[in-house]
Amino acid sequence: MQINVYSIEKKEDFTKEINEFIKKSKPFGNVKNITLYSKNLAKSTTPKKEYSKIFEKYTNGFNIILSPEGKLIDSFEFSKFFEHSCVNFFIAGAFGFEENFKKNGKLISLSPLTMSHKIAKIMLFEQIYRGLSIKNNHPYHK
Repeated sequence: MQINVYSIEKKEDFTKEINEFIKKSKPFGNVKNITLYSKNLAKSTTPKKEYSKIFEKYTNGFNIILSPEGKLIDSFEFSKFFEHSCVNFFIAGAFGFEENFKKNGKLISLSPLTMSHKIAKIMLFEQIYRGLSIKNNHPYHK
């Protein structure tokens, strides 16, 4: 199983914490943290469109797009995403996603709270580990 987390970031934070969840997830699947940025983004007048261009080539697989207007789900429903052999998660920058890009996958929200995407990213990696634990009957989720 391949799980990819794509995010728009200039500088990555919390790598130690994220790598800890990636390591814990290893027995269940290959989890990757992929940060993307484009020099065109800094000067773009349409950042949402630029995000779409950056992400476009990574949309092969089952795509999950993190968005405030996405569906709120629990960890058990989240674990069902891992029935697919390739799962891609997308985290946009501060401007969010272009409407057309949102059609490329399932929209979910991690919380009704507003948080920085760096904090959301740690939550996502923890939920990936939790979801894989649920799917594989590992006791972490209890």
